[in-house]
Amino acid sequence: MNVRHITLLLLTGTAALAAAATCAQDLHKAPWPSEVFNPTPQQNVAGKFDYYTLVMSWSPTHCVTAQEGRDEDQCARLDGLRYGFVLHGLWPQYERGYPEACRIGRKPFVPQPVINSMLDIMPSGGLVIHEYKLHGTCSGLDPENYYKLSRRMFASVRMPERFRNPFEPQFMAPREIEAEFMRANPWLRPEMIAVTCGGPGNRLRDVRICLTREGAGRACGQNENQRKLCRADQVHVPPVRSTRREDGTTSSNRLQPKRDRGLPRPRVIEAPARF
Repeated sequence: MNVRHITLLLLTGTAALAAAATCAQDLHKAPWPSEVFNPTPQQNVAGKFDYYTLVMSWSPTHCVTAQEGRDEDQCARLDGLRYGFVLHGLWPQYERGYPEACRIGRKPFVPQPVINSMLDIMPSGGLVIHEYKLHGTCSGLDPENYYKLSRRMFASVRMPERFRNPFEPQFMAPREIEAEFMRANPWLRPEMIAVTCGGPGNRLRDVRICLTREGAGRACGQNENQRKLCRADQVHVPPVRSTRREDGTTSSNRLQPKRDRGLPRPRVIEAPARF
């Protein structure tokens, strides 16, 4: 082999190595598959979300398994006050998935006056604190303004007459429940509302309404997929009964012994917890 051939081989090898290095650099810069299919990764950044979900729990379902020493304010009030739908929370959402427990640069402390101001529609101080820590921190608002917004959005939804103090159990399809809300609130559309059920007899857990940051109705994202939240054809709607008797029990049930139930679940999703 002469010198010319050797020189050509060396040049060819050098060019191949340079091309390989360039390809390696391009591969390193290229996005991973997860970035290709998820162009907006969830960062749990306060104030970065797409819409709100207003979650309104059906209080009688919670009171079926009420805990002694914990749930009297909601389920066995001395003044006989009865709760139907109560505010569970106002959740910032992504179109697919959701942020939670966002860092805000300070302790997510909820002042007692703010807690007290919400107890008429969120009859549990523990729930008020829990919801701000998990969801309110992601709104970008401080506790006072977050709960002012929550109250305004809750008040903007008119409760259907059918759910105002019903003293007999009802059995309804999720679509019927949605239809009742749409009749009472003409601005609502089917794509803006979802119903959650669960537990023995597929009890009604909550109704969820999707809203813009300003409080206007809007289509829900993948989080409120109705088939994931309630697949039942019929939902059991327990009656509103919480008037206290002379023996200290309620008219609907005796308070159950304490069990490890924790706060009302912040999410009810049958599919993977993250979308």
